[in-house]
Amino acid sequence: MRILFTGGGTGGHIFPIVAIIRKIKEICPKKGIEFFYVGPDDEFGKRIFPKEGVKTKTILTGKFRRYFNFRSFFGNLFDLVKIPLGTVQAFLFLISIRPRVIFSKGGFGSLPVVFAGWLLGIPIFLHESDAAPGLSNKILSRLALKIFVSFPETEYFNPSKTILVGNPVRENLLLNLEKKEIARKHFGLKGNKPIILVLGGSQGSQRINEKILEALPEILENFGVIHQCGRENFEEIKKRINWEKEEIKRNYRLFAFLEEKELSCAYSACDLVISRAGSGTIFEVAAFSKPSILIPLPESAQNHQLKNALSFAKNGAALVLEEKRFQLRFFLDMLTLLFSQPERLKRMSEASSRFSKPDAARTIARYILNFLDLTR
Repeated sequence: MRILFTGGGTGGHIFPIVAIIRKIKEICPKKGIEFFYVGPDDEFGKRIFPKEGVKTKTILTGKFRRYFNFRSFFGNLFDLVKIPLGTVQAFLFLISIRPRVIFSKGGFGSLPVVFAGWLLGIPIFLHESDAAPGLSNKILSRLALKIFVSFPETEYFNPSKTILVGNPVRENLLLNLEKKEIARKHFGLKGNKPIILVLGGSQGSQRINEKILEALPEILENFGVIHQCGRENFEEIKKRINWEKEEIKRNYRLFAFLEEKELSCAYSACDLVISRAGSGTIFEVAAFSKPSILIPLPESAQNHQLKNALSFAKNGAALVLEEKRFQLRFFLDMLTLLFSQPERLKRMSEASSRFSKPDAARTIARYILNFLDLTR
């Protein structure tokens, strides 16, 4: 029995797939299920999937650029050629392994795989992470039996095909949960200052990093900071920090990337999360019942990060700070005001918890297994 997964190759696609695979293994530990992932050439996926026992296959994929200039025109033209070539690669691979079902997380990396699967008559399920679907999932939704969605306000899809489940969160994050005091000690943070966790996503966020560095001296007067800056930015930021300063030694911790146990500790230790508004991070924040300030990526396709953030903030779980308003004094005043209102932070935490969908991975896993008649 073989189940094939596909997606765009980012952490936002890969981590939910990992959560679903782990849950399938938990529900059916002795069914001899083999897991495959087919997608773009991506170092992140190559590093993560082998640890989960997932066999990977790289194919050619394209990406449509929504900005228009001379370079994007020829880039789109070139990628339009890569998609049919990738479809042929996927078609031949699917014939060789004969999966019973395909689960797609979307992104242009999934287009060739889902097209090939549809041509071969393989049942297809989609998951849409964002409140505003990407172009690939809009296209592929017509080929899917069911579409799992994360947000109640998800746009575009046929309601008869959609199932609201949330975005799968890796259960190990919650299994590694530590008490707040123990989690703080894990990072060696001194004193009793509130802790802010800054996340830029799996690839970091250079503009958020710049703003945090600009504000850092004043932030550290009143807060501790755990800062995930992204692997691509780590060395540059490390050089710019004066590690001899006492406040840096006591209250600032910098990471290129937080692995599962460290990320779990960071969520447990913090009093507030500052992040982009990717669906994966939002549902992790909700799973840990944390208040947050979300800074949507302005260039996100269909402005989906702003729509994600507004959906999460609708019931009071988060504050939305648009990047154009992310100025030093305004941001510091926002932090000061929030932490002067402990009852408000408590209400945000409670609203965050209500938004959480902790059973998303189990719901999807059971749906797939029931479809394959493997839950007996």
